[in-house]
Amino acid sequence: MTPVPGFEGRRVAVFGLGRSGITAARALKAGGAEPVLWDDGVSGRMQAEAEGFALEDLTVADWSGFAALVLSPGAPLTHPKPHWTVDRARAADVPVIGDIELFARAIAATPASLRPKVIAITGTNGKSTTTALIGWVLKQAGMKIAVGGNIGIGVLALPPPAEVEAYVIEVSSYQLDLTTSFAPDVAILTNISPDHLDRHGGMEGYVAAKARLFQQMTPEAVALIGVDDDWGWKTVNALNDRRLRVSTITTRTPPEFIDPTGGVPVADLVARLPDHVAAFDAGRFIIVDATHGKLVADGVAIADLAPARSLPGRHNAQNAAFAYAAARAVGVSHGAAVEGLMTFPGLAHRMETVGHLGAVRFVNDSKATNADAARQALMSYPTSFWIAGGRAKDGGIEDLRDLFPRVAKAYFIGEAAADFAATLGDRPHVIAKDMATAVTLAAEDAAKAGGDQIVLLSPACASFDQFPDFEARGEAFRAAVLNLGATPSVHG
Repeated sequence: MTPVPGFEGRRVAVFGLGRSGITAARALKAGGAEPVLWDDGVSGRMQAEAEGFALEDLTVADWSGFAALVLSPGAPLTHPKPHWTVDRARAADVPVIGDIELFARAIAATPASLRPKVIAITGTNGKSTTTALIGWVLKQAGMKIAVGGNIGIGVLALPPPAEVEAYVIEVSSYQLDLTTSFAPDVAILTNISPDHLDRHGGMEGYVAAKARLFQQMTPEAVALIGVDDDWGWKTVNALNDRRLRVSTITTRTPPEFIDPTGGVPVADLVARLPDHVAAFDAGRFIIVDATHGKLVADGVAIADLAPARSLPGRHNAQNAAFAYAAARAVGVSHGAAVEGLMTFPGLAHRMETVGHLGAVRFVNDSKATNADAARQALMSYPTSFWIAGGRAKDGGIEDLRDLFPRVAKAYFIGEAAADFAATLGDRPHVIAKDMATAVTLAAEDAAKAGGDQIVLLSPACASFDQFPDFEARGEAFRAAVLNLGATPSVHG
C-alpha cells in the first residue's frame, strides 16, 4: 500500500466502495487522514464497516467539514450530469479528486532520492497490453516494478515508493478527469477513437480527458504519442507548442517521412524498407528508431517482431514500439528491451490463443469492446471465422466494411446480432444468439474449410447484455472451446 500524506487529521469523503474506493480509504487512513465512506449499495457499505471504517450518509452530511471528495471513477463527474456527491462537494467548495490524484500526491511527497519513475499509459485501445508489456520488459531487465491502476491492482494498493524503481500504470479517461497534479516521467497515449462519449459530453471532452495525462508534464519528462489518428497529431502539436519532449509512434509513416520531433515507428518491412525485401517476408513488422532523424545503423531494424508470438498484427507492433521506447526512456538497455519483447507471454482476453482443435486455432479477443479494437484483430489474419456482438457502441460495425472480405463467416451474438447481420448483408453469417452456439458453429465451419484456420472472438461490443464484463465473456468463449475437446494453450 502507498500511504497518502497531506490530509493528516482531516476528514475526507470517499464515495464508491469498489476496488479503487476501498483502496483509497485504506491509503488515506495509513497517511493519517480520517476517511468517511459511503456507497449507494449495501454490499460496499458492509465491507467498509467490516474493515472498521467510519460510514456516514453523505446525502445528509455537513460537507463544510471535508477536505476533499474522493470519487469513484464509475460515478459521472460532468456528463450525462454530475453525480449528486459532485454537486454537494462543489456547493461546499470541496475539491473532487480520484485515486490517481492521491497517488500523484504520494509520489510528489517522496524524497527525490527515493522517488521511482512513473510510466503512465492511456488511450482508447491497446493500453492494457502496452501496460503489461512495459511491466514485463522492465521486470525482465531486473528492475523492481509495480503494475496497476486501471489494470489489475488499484494504484494505491501497489507497494510504497521506497520499494519500487518504476511504476507502470494504466489510467482511464474517467480517472484522468479526477486528476490535477499527476506528472508521470513517461506519459503514453496509444490512440484515440470515439468511446465513452456519453461520459465526456462528446469527442472533444473525451480527448480533453485523455490530454490531462500531459497537463503537469515537465521538460524532463517524455511523451510518447501514437499518431495513426488525427487526434494523436493534434496532441503532439499542442505539446510541441509547450516545447516538451515528444516522440511519435506510428505504424503507417515511412521512416524517411517521420515527424522531425523523432519517434520509434513501427513499419511494415516490405513497404518501409524496400532494400531488405529479399531478406524478409511480406507482412512482418519491425521496430526502427528514428529519434535522431535517421534510422539506427543505416536502416538495420532494432527489433524484428516475427519471433514475438504473443504480439501478432499491426496494433501489437505499435504496442511493442511503445514498450521499447518507454523502457529505453527509463534506462533499460537496447538488448534487454528487445529480449523482453520477444518473451512477453501475452494477456488474457487480448488476442489470446485459448486452444487448438486440429488445424483450427481459437483466439480470444474479448477485450475488443468497440469496432476500432475489432479492426486490429481482423487485420491480424488473412481470413477468420468471426464471432461478434453484444451491446453495440455508436456506429456498430459500419466502419469495418473494408474488412468484411477477410471474414470467412460471421457468428453474431447478443443484442447487436440482428443489426450486425443487416450491416454484413449477403456475406456469410448466422445469428447464433449465445456464445456456446457460436463457438460450435464456427468450429464446424472452420474444420470443413480445411487447412490452418482461425476462429476469432472479437466482439466490437460491450458485454453487458449477456455478461458482467469482458473477462466473463472471454472465459465463456474459453469454456465453449474446451468443451469441444480442444487442446488448451498456455500462451498465444
